[in-house]
Amino acid sequence: MLSRHVLKQVGSCPRAARRAFATEVSSSPATLENVAQPVRPKKSEKPRISTAVILNRSPILTKAPTPFETAFYSYQARIRRALSNPFPHDFYFKQGSLLQTRFNLEERQREKRAFGPSFLPPEDVDPEKAAADKAAVEQLAQQEGEGEELTSRTHKADLTNDVKSLDRQGQRNLYLLLLAEENGKDVWRFPQGGLEKGDLLHQAAQKDLFAECGEHMDTWIVGRNPIGLYKPKPTPNQPQDHVFFFKGHIMAGQVRVDGQRVKDFAWLTKEEISEKVDKDYWEVVGDILSDF
Repeated sequence: MLSRHVLKQVGSCPRAARRAFATEVSSSPATLENVAQPVRPKKSEKPRISTAVILNRSPILTKAPTPFETAFYSYQARIRRALSNPFPHDFYFKQGSLLQTRFNLEERQREKRAFGPSFLPPEDVDPEKAAADKAAVEQLAQQEGEGEELTSRTHKADLTNDVKSLDRQGQRNLYLLLLAEENGKDVWRFPQGGLEKGDLLHQAAQKDLFAECGEHMDTWIVGRNPIGLYKPKPTPNQPQDHVFFFKGHIMAGQVRVDGQRVKDFAWLTKEEISEKVDKDYWEVVGDILSDF
């Protein structure tokens, strides 16, 4: 906008008007320089991608039945025995043979388990003959390799609480957890590592597992798609981490850590893992782990 002084000069002299216009125009670049230029936002750094493996040891023992399941199976067995036809043992065993005697003794034991000790009437047999038959049947069982005591379902590792043994907690799913140093402190986490250029996620997961746990294991990564994503809290001046979880199984072998970056390892159940990992970490992996 022209000032009043310039307008007065325009009215009196055209030559003065040209000088006034030239003065006004020449001063405009200075005013443009004083205008603040818009600040461009900084480009956000690319996130750092990592892969982690939830290595699982599947149960090696069948699950013990609950009290309700035991009562249900016993009830079904009683119904089945009550409705079934008598077994024709006279057709299959010679009268008075040792095999027939063993069948009769075992059948009485099955009847007691199904209906209770008070269900069967007392045997009308000479005590000496009953003792001799029992001894003969036991000797026959030893000759045929029967009657051997079964191995206990509780392993020695359960008694000593050896968390590094793959034989502990045979009825439960176990998962490999590592004690590693991160940001100057020791944390429990699953095996993980960075992603190199040109690697697929599932390939990187397999390489990172071997890098941290050694190559003395026969493992299998289940599928090419991750089953979970963990975004830890970002640290100052560091890119955001994205940890993709993959599921794996161990078939044979054992973990061998280097003792430097990875200091220790443990095979733990879901409840034991919840007590060792951070709260934010657990909120991501808790629903991935099996309750059994």
